[in-house]
Amino acid sequence: MRDAVDGFLGQWADRRDDLDLDAMGTIGRVLRLSRLVGGRLKEYFAQHGIETWEFDVLATLRRGGRPLTAKELAASVMIGSAALTNRVDRLVARGLVTREAVPGDRRSLHIDLTEEGRALVDATVEGHVRNQREILSGLSPQDADEFNRLLRALLISLGDE
Repeated sequence: MRDAVDGFLGQWADRRDDLDLDAMGTIGRVLRLSRLVGGRLKEYFAQHGIETWEFDVLATLRRGGRPLTAKELAASVMIGSAALTNRVDRLVARGLVTREAVPGDRRSLHIDLTEEGRALVDATVEGHVRNQREILSGLSPQDADEFNRLLRALLISLGDE
């Protein structure tokens, strides 16, 4: 079986047979996988009238079980404070989250789900889990476990703990 990355690697090998292309193949596959999976997630969420980033923020608040400060939320969704401010503004405008000052700390804000935001997350999360299972359906359960183990090890080695 050959994938698109094999074609790219073959072209490099034809022109630079001195290069060890194993890492390029792995990283190329990770990048292509990210793009393909991202597209499938975007398509699923669009069916529910939301974008992937919106679900990410809403789901982070839902699983946290309490209001989060902007700093906590930004760390969890791995974006900067300026981007988070813009995203929270958009979610507030849609009536999906609230933003309130933290008692005793005028510089901090608590961000929380509204009832509408909670309902939206709850209505989409089960289908999201099914969609993810479908995305991984090309792997046996054992291969999926091994893939997950290897990805975890790589992420940890890169400082993502």
